[in-house]
Amino acid sequence: MSTNQRINGPRLWDTLMAMAEIGATPKGGVKRLTLTDVDKAGRERFTEWCEALGLTVRVDAIGNMFARREGRDPTRKPVLFGSHLDSQPTGGKFDGALGVIAGLEVMRSLNDLGITTEAPVELVNWTDEEGSRFGHSLMGSGVWAGVYQQDKAYALADTDGVTVGEALDSVGYKGSHPAKSFPADAYFELHIEQGPILEREGKQIGIVTGAQAQVWYEAVITGQDAHAGTTPPSTRRDALVAAARVIARVDEMMRARGEDGRGTVGRLQVLPNSCNVVPGEVRFSIEFRHPDGAQVDGIAKTFPAEATALVEQTGCKLELTELFVIPAQPFDAECVDLVRQAAARLGYPSREIISGAGHDAVYVARLIPTAMIFTPCKDGLSHNEAESILPEEAEAGCQVLFEAVVARANR
Repeated sequence: MSTNQRINGPRLWDTLMAMAEIGATPKGGVKRLTLTDVDKAGRERFTEWCEALGLTVRVDAIGNMFARREGRDPTRKPVLFGSHLDSQPTGGKFDGALGVIAGLEVMRSLNDLGITTEAPVELVNWTDEEGSRFGHSLMGSGVWAGVYQQDKAYALADTDGVTVGEALDSVGYKGSHPAKSFPADAYFELHIEQGPILEREGKQIGIVTGAQAQVWYEAVITGQDAHAGTTPPSTRRDALVAAARVIARVDEMMRARGEDGRGTVGRLQVLPNSCNVVPGEVRFSIEFRHPDGAQVDGIAKTFPAEATALVEQTGCKLELTELFVIPAQPFDAECVDLVRQAAARLGYPSREIISGAGHDAVYVARLIPTAMIFTPCKDGLSHNEAESILPEEAEAGCQVLFEAVVARANR
């Protein structure tokens, strides 16, 4: 099923760098928080590029963008591929953007080569994959897949009190199309690994067979504000001390599960946040991940009671809200095999791998056959302005994406 045709690697790299100009940071990364004016600028440039290729761009009610190229048979369901353009506050150039821009290069190459696929193909830019502004990752794909209710997503607010609904209106990307799934044949997503395995083993392509299970919490510990100089230990109810004990327990639970364990507190807000006041309230995020869903299920059953006991020992109170549980998600065997075949046919060293990060593909896979492709990233570093990949790594990933998409669309 190989087309024996090649994408344009230098053009792909130049376009990646052009997108990286939008929201560029002094340290070489990007800051494109979802549904901000910077994100809007990225979306508008993406739209211009797509429309220049003759693609039809539509936007749904949660801001997901779909750029369609018609196939020979209009009755066939489309093959989807893409990722996201939003970033972390101090994000890298390639997280998410690689999948979208590589998808654009697939479309450009189809035009250059005069290829008309049997089925239509659609390039997707999902809204708010990162969750860094509104605190809910995979939002756009989650609403599309029916995992989250649109009204509840609209009501999510950032730290300034701006809701998702208001932000969509502000940037003009609350689209007219329903934010819900439609019949599609398959979905492919290219992404940097965001970990060290491929680079460490000298592999050019990761054949992603699935994603690990996750559970996320929002924790609020309430103690009592008090003067740091006059309050003795016997009367202190220090919310930060209580939080520290919970955070230490998160780390212990992670390490008890070996190299496959993951446990992270990534956001911490201390109130009143004054150097001479005993903290009276602490808010923080907690997440656990593991390839084995049973491990995450076990954590979800035991952790709340353990954390509550630790907090109560300090005289404080804990409010622990489970935000969501994502079960381990296997990807479609046939789509994964298309990735495997493409890597082998092209001669790229590869290995099978489980995704340690959450991606839009995880929710899409609940509804349609899905596969992912990983490329290495330097030192496994991501969610960091120093995130880096090589041009030839981007080209290899895009070539495998091209092969898999064309093969699926022409089957």
